[in-house]
Amino acid sequence: MAVRPRLTTASVVDAALALLDEHGADGLTLAAVAARTGVATPSLYKHVGSLADLKALVGVRAMEDMTARFIKAVLGRAGDEAVTTLMHEYRAYVREHPNRYAAMPMDPLHDPAQQQAGMRLMELMLATLRGYGLEGSQAVHATRRLRVIVHGFADIESRGGFGLPEGLDDTYDQLVRMYLDSLGGTT
Repeated sequence: MAVRPRLTTASVVDAALALLDEHGADGLTLAAVAARTGVATPSLYKHVGSLADLKALVGVRAMEDMTARFIKAVLGRAGDEAVTTLMHEYRAYVREHPNRYAAMPMDPLHDPAQQQAGMRLMELMLATLRGYGLEGSQAVHATRRLRVIVHGFADIESRGGFGLPEGLDDTYDQLVRMYLDSLGGTT
């Protein structure tokens, strides 16, 4: 008889992410996670309180994964190079994991379960912009603009919303340049 691996909260989240990747939000159910992990659904309640709790954990993991990826990408870079790299990595994450990205909360800073992961992601963006001398509200507005550009473009792209023949990379590069210009010059 095969011994099944010990179930942990992390392995439950791993199974949920795999289901999300394969089947989208509609495929993420406790029954599907239980089947994927080889346990009865009630066994999941030792690790997650509800489907809503599991979705919050999935959002946290996605934000943590994005933060780790972005840190690795921008480490050792500054100014326009760091921001450009961040924006391209952000878009690449959404392209590679559209269902995970769609499952992330729009406002994690006001959800106690997701606030810490959301703050780390936001702090990374603020740190990437620090070289432009932005502080307080200016830094927040610049971070919001960055998020709107990348989110809007990547979301439309992941849904197949750009049907014209012009190259998407060219359009995205133009948006990145516009954003950099809005920061007040090359650093």
